[in-house]
Amino acid sequence: MAETRTPHAGDDAAPDVDVVGLLMRQHGDIRNLFDEVEACQGDARQEAFRRLVRLLAVHETAEEEIVHPFVRRTVKGGEEVVDARLAEERSAKETLSALDDMDTDDPKFLPQLLALRTEVQEHARAEERYEFIHIRRSADAGTLASLAKGVKAAEAMAPTRPHPGVESASANMALGPVAALMDRTRDAVRKAMGRD
Repeated sequence: MAETRTPHAGDDAAPDVDVVGLLMRQHGDIRNLFDEVEACQGDARQEAFRRLVRLLAVHETAEEEIVHPFVRRTVKGGEEVVDARLAEERSAKETLSALDDMDTDDPKFLPQLLALRTEVQEHARAEERYEFIHIRRSADAGTLASLAKGVKAAEAMAPTRPHPGVESASANMALGPVAALMDRTRDAVRKAMGRD
């Protein structure tokens, strides 16, 4: 008879019940999608970029709604840590929005994509170093699982494409389709967490 193991805070083998493991998996998926967008051309590049935009929207929105509030509440110096991550996210969203307005075959697309990749990778390293490690230290398995529930809901319920006319924040309307996608993902996360 196989032994049943209960996942715990430091267990990377159970990423779907551990918010840190789940977000780390997403970091890997994001890196892989950047590789795919860079390697493809034409319609394949456009499709890979759409998937990258969606995953970035899901990931960042879930962090804004789930991870950052937890860090603010539970980590000493959490306000400063979160404020620094939000500044990084704002910059990446602006770059992403500019890319979303471009044709993926535009000669300026790949250099902009590489700039975005650099921003996203630096942001991911900062999250892992300044947020994730503290979440693991301060959360029990039940809390990690509860936080993961919201992130999984964002993955499952987020729209695959932004739909015009559903923007909920006037500031995001100025950023266009990427921000609309983030707004819809935010709504899905709030619903899953019982905060709608």
